[in-house]
Amino acid sequence: MYNLRKIEGSARRGMLETVHGTVQTPAFMNVATAGAIKGAVSAYDLQGLKCQVQLCNTYHLHLRPGDEAVRKLGGVRKFTGWNGPVLTDSGGFQVFSLAKLRNIKEEGVTFSSHIDGRRVFMGPEESIRIQSNLGSTIAMAFDECVENPAEYGYAKNSCARTARWLERCKAELERLNRQEGTLNPEQLLFGINQGCTFADLRVEHMKRIAELDCDGYAIGGLAVGETAEEMYAIIEAVEPHMPRDKIRYLMGVGTPINILEAVRRGVDLFDCVMPTRNARHGHAFTTEGCRNLLNAKYSLDEAPLDEKCVCPVCQKFSRAYIHHLFKAGEMLAMRLTVMHNLWFYNSLLENIRHALDAGHFQQFYQENLEKLGRRI
Repeated sequence: MYNLRKIEGSARRGMLETVHGTVQTPAFMNVATAGAIKGAVSAYDLQGLKCQVQLCNTYHLHLRPGDEAVRKLGGVRKFTGWNGPVLTDSGGFQVFSLAKLRNIKEEGVTFSSHIDGRRVFMGPEESIRIQSNLGSTIAMAFDECVENPAEYGYAKNSCARTARWLERCKAELERLNRQEGTLNPEQLLFGINQGCTFADLRVEHMKRIAELDCDGYAIGGLAVGETAEEMYAIIEAVEPHMPRDKIRYLMGVGTPINILEAVRRGVDLFDCVMPTRNARHGHAFTTEGCRNLLNAKYSLDEAPLDEKCVCPVCQKFSRAYIHHLFKAGEMLAMRLTVMHNLWFYNSLLENIRHALDAGHFQQFYQENLEKLGRRI
């Protein structure tokens, strides 16, 4: 259940209560695609990095090690060691972005695995059954992710199909949650809004799926090549039609500035691989901007990654040491920088929550907008 506590402008402060714990929102979910954070960071590490929700992926865990295996091992939470809420992405994005050959029909999608080429079928019921086997806290509806730019007619037909798929997802989850032996009979379902960058399709689709009374609603299909201004315009178009009493999730977003701008426009929940992916390439997010640790100027720099940060990395390691680790090709360089970046993102959302609690979000927004986008 989502509890909206207060609003400042369009920015929202709330709590999502789940069977696996309460999530304070706005919140950032840490992406453990195949059950671990890329960069040698485990679920046990996340517990010390202010993480509230771990995100795992249905497509990847279905292909390897297999959702039936995860079920036999007690579900994704026991399997990974994470003791809080878990959201599982439906696999739709991966089917449409990673699969080599795919055939879309009303029943679902037949595709070739990116691992070994074997043919796999996934539709709404299959996606929900996999997520039920994983035992996640939140299941995402199976949807079609259309490439941008898209042809209007195709995008319109795709929206209609995604809405029909959501009806099937909801019916299947309700059936599974009633079954004896289901790992998490209180599994929640989030519907996904689609429509590319066509505002009228987005609004029409949002109105339709809002009638299905899901536990939360996501805006999908953004951050895939459109400009930031286009993304913000779509959020502004869709937000008035999203149920006020349900949590709102912007999928796959984004930079610290993207998050700040989206919170300002009424979004509650985020996920993105950016903090971990950038970290593995030597980029550390700090309160002064983004720092490239591969630069030679850090070879003798004894300061921490961020002098205002109290994360486990900044308390113990210098820029010079981490710079050396990257140059030496040591895996520890990635691990330390990933841990710092996740702390930074989780702390950013924590500070946004504090600003909303105090009624100072607009001031926080103005003070941080320029700094968060700076490249040092």
